[in-house]
Amino acid sequence: MAVQPIDTETAPSPARFAMSVDVEDYFQVWAFSDVISRDSWDGFAPRVADATRVCLDLFEKNDVQATFFVLGWVAERYPELIRDIVARGHELASHGLDHTKVNDQTREEFFDDITGSKAILEDIGGVEVTGYRAAGFSIDRNTPWAHEMLHRAGYRYSSSAHPIAHDHYGDAKGAQAPHHPLANCDFLEAPVATTDILGRRVSCAGGGWFRAAPYELSERLIARAAARLDGPVIFYFHPWEIDAEQPQINGASYKSKLRHYLNLKSMPQKLDRLLSRWPWGRVDAALGLGGGS
Repeated sequence: MAVQPIDTETAPSPARFAMSVDVEDYFQVWAFSDVISRDSWDGFAPRVADATRVCLDLFEKNDVQATFFVLGWVAERYPELIRDIVARGHELASHGLDHTKVNDQTREEFFDDITGSKAILEDIGGVEVTGYRAAGFSIDRNTPWAHEMLHRAGYRYSSSAHPIAHDHYGDAKGAQAPHHPLANCDFLEAPVATTDILGRRVSCAGGGWFRAAPYELSERLIARAAARLDGPVIFYFHPWEIDAEQPQINGASYKSKLRHYLNLKSMPQKLDRLLSRWPWGRVDAALGLGGGS
């Protein structure tokens, strides 16, 4: 797909650090998708609303505004949570309807997904939704039509690329900085944060990478990314990552369990420390698209 760099002569000078939360419950993650079907989700004890409110309180404590990429499935069941996110000054954005990867959908199915989730969120939140993040960072060279569909649906940006080598997603040669993937169009793709160490690209975007690494290493990598990236450092995590009391999922592989449960107990403290380290803001604001201070 064509990549058009941002015109730095006319682009605004936004914040350097953007915080984001992918709002999904512990039983909706891709690590367990081979043992938990979507039609069984309503049979699980939900924890996403309470965990997300912990995130909101942690952000308030550290005077942080963030972007919440919310599943339509979650929004329909917890409308008061959505209104609370908006009331606290955070950006409301879409994570799709039910966590289906883009590359598992046809163009028509994807368009229905992104327009449906946008409508649900806007109806409940009472604000325009302009940002999107694909399940599993699944917008890549195999879905060259996805950005066109998002632009047509009324989105202004996507943060759906994690440009590293990974067994489930990513492109180690993909663009690291925000860019215009469509010709003659101001729509943006804003990858989550990566940096280069000794010729190897590594993630410093959060999630399991942040839980696995010593805090001091993560901080050094984020500082390196901030100094070298032509754009903001975009960090992400999930509400279930600060919920060490969540039920254990039986039947999942050892690898999936390791990825999901690793260092959940230490995550709240590490995240609290990180939030106080830099002036984190919303993704739309960091991209110069307005929205928050």
